[in-house]
Amino acid sequence: MTFTDWPWRHWRQVRSQAPALRLNDEVLSWRALCERIDALADGFAAQGVREGDGVLLRAGNQPRTLLAWLALMQCGARVLPVNPQLPQTLLEALVPKLTLRFALTLEGENAFSGLTALQIQKSTAAYAVAWQPQRLVSMTLTSGSTGLPKAAVHTCQAHLASAQGVLSLMPFGPQDDWLLSLPLFHVSGQGIMWRWLFAGARMTVRDKQPLEQMLAGCTHASLVPTQLWRLLANRAAVTLKAVLLGGAVIPVELTDQASKQGIRCWCGYGLTEFASTVCAKEADGSDDVGAPLPGREIRIVDNEVWLRAASMAEGYWRDGKLIPLVNDEGWFATRDRGELNHGRLTIAGRLDNLFFSGGEGIQPEEVERVINAHPLVQQAFVVPVEDKEFGHRPVAVVEYASQAGDVNLAEWVRDKLARFQQPVRWLTLPSELKNGGIKISRRALQQWVCESCKN
Repeated sequence: MTFTDWPWRHWRQVRSQAPALRLNDEVLSWRALCERIDALADGFAAQGVREGDGVLLRAGNQPRTLLAWLALMQCGARVLPVNPQLPQTLLEALVPKLTLRFALTLEGENAFSGLTALQIQKSTAAYAVAWQPQRLVSMTLTSGSTGLPKAAVHTCQAHLASAQGVLSLMPFGPQDDWLLSLPLFHVSGQGIMWRWLFAGARMTVRDKQPLEQMLAGCTHASLVPTQLWRLLANRAAVTLKAVLLGGAVIPVELTDQASKQGIRCWCGYGLTEFASTVCAKEADGSDDVGAPLPGREIRIVDNEVWLRAASMAEGYWRDGKLIPLVNDEGWFATRDRGELNHGRLTIAGRLDNLFFSGGEGIQPEEVERVINAHPLVQQAFVVPVEDKEFGHRPVAVVEYASQAGDVNLAEWVRDKLARFQQPVRWLTLPSELKNGGIKISRRALQQWVCESCKN
């Protein structure tokens, strides 16, 4: 589909009274949604926001976060959403390089030096710049799992291309309702928003509450396997019919159990630089992440996954300039190890994560996949620690299920991993490393492990 106006205005023209958005228990039609966006956009414009301005949006998922984001886009702004839990010191290091003018803080109290603070101000007038699909609209911080995050910059057209690819595989129609279950400061959350806008379907945004309550009336959700396990175990009465799973190994037992309750499960592979999902499939228990979605291309060069796609970011923003993502051959080199078999991609792990122990190469993700298969493990990480004899040895950091009790994982992996792959220490994941993001920083994890192993 090709839009000639902002997507929400397009759907107002097509079906103005159809339900578009549920904010807690309030349902807005496309017409009512446009009125809200117009009023907020005029309020931002009255405070000086103009086309091309960079705006930092510090907020978790809540109704006014979404409305503010849409209104800022309608002003022509370049929106940088940030996790409210990010340390102020990290933001102070990042912000000066990102050419921002304004900051809208809906969660947290810290001001940002050099940025003009915005307020939510409703107006009786309307403000909108012309729809330009090639305009830069979002700056999304990469996960920063191995270093200082970069800001990947996308156009509306790239986000819509991402949405179109996913929806070519996963049905999402006008009567369906997708819960905004992931944060908008992550591309997985943005992906939900753009799929909703592309399809002209419905989306639900609720203040934080138990997942079963948030899912009430929703047909679609993006979840991690642990969340779906809990829903099924609690025999919750849900209206779900489709789930996009991510973030961990997906057991066949989980998808089989979901299927018995009428829930279809999809999974895939995505990157911040590509506005979320690149490959996807209906979950089938195999190790691959599916085939490239329409508009995506994949090459394997020296075991590394190379990508290009219509959903690719224009570049990384630094000091007012776009730094290209692609190499001299026009491809984005992901640093992911992978292989293509019959058109389906299998990811082995990060090239950056590979380490050697006694001359043997250890790919942490391969070891993690085995540990994660234990039914009482929620997630596991393997990192190297220095060793005089072997160079490095593997250490496992595990988050256990609440009912785990005394689990002897060292014994459990003995016949499942080569001896050199078996962790020499088993640590429990501390809560302070679960910082509210989608990914846990491997760098922070490794620093914590090194300190723990000294004690």
